[in-house]
Amino acid sequence: QVQLVVESGGGLVQPGGSLRLSCALSRNIFNIYYMGWYRQAPGKQRDLVADITKSGSTTYADSVKGRFTISRDGAKNTVYLQMNSLKPEDTAVYYCNVRGYLVNAWGQGTQVTVSS
Repeated sequence: QVQLVVESGGGLVQPGGSLRLSCALSRNIFNIYYMGWYRQAPGKQRDLVADITKSGSTTYADSVKGRFTISRDGAKNTVYLQMNSLKPEDTAVYYCNVRGYLVNAWGQGTQVTVSS
């Protein structure tokens, strides 16, 4: 079965480093109104990191404000998460969520590990 939402860009990075996550769709979704990044650390719940609506309005978790930036390429139906000044506590599996007409889809996640 083809995954609708596919994340990429995770990896191992040292504290203070940067990563850029990408979330792409394997097919078009009609009327996408929401795209978001969530993360889940071992033993913890999945929490919102950042999201962006169709109008371009963004929301960030307090813990990432000023360090992470979410952006969207509407033509490509792709959403990005630029992560700077990474900290060990940012270590988690990062998931992309896309919502549109009759669709609420999650990707399989990409691992981000911040460690020296």
